[in-house]
Amino acid sequence: MTTQHRTASSARTPVQQAALLVGAVFLLVGVLGFVPGITTDYDTMKFAEHHSEAKLLGVFQVSVLHNIVHLLFGVAGVAMARAASTARTYLIGGGAVYLVLWLYGLFIDFDSAANFVPFNTADNWLHLFLGLGMIALGVLLTRRTRTGVTR
Repeated sequence: MTTQHRTASSARTPVQQAALLVGAVFLLVGVLGFVPGITTDYDTMKFAEHHSEAKLLGVFQVSVLHNIVHLLFGVAGVAMARAASTARTYLIGGGAVYLVLWLYGLFIDFDSAANFVPFNTADNWLHLFLGLGMIALGVLLTRRTRTGVTR
């Protein structure tokens, strides 16, 4: 098999595959946030405020806005996975966004209007790990080897 006959998926670099996978997971999470049963207390879901008691998987507080953000983040990941440079930007930039959300969640009062997305403690921990994980993927999957070739 020559390189001309490779499939589209095998032609993707590792960073593109990672961005595509992360984007697909965000799309899935965004959709699941609208599914009663997978999202507990679904009937309490609000558009955007801390009074939304709906929880994805019974753990992560969500709202309509929160789910839409996940869907948009997923679309961005899938779209930006088309090229290695944009996939890297998505992972590192998106990871930085999640670290900022983690910090924001640390400093706001969960019962205040500032918690408009909304977040809870489980969301904060998830944002920390997502941010660190996405940045690590973006950096490690595009680092240069000793011969100067990008992985």
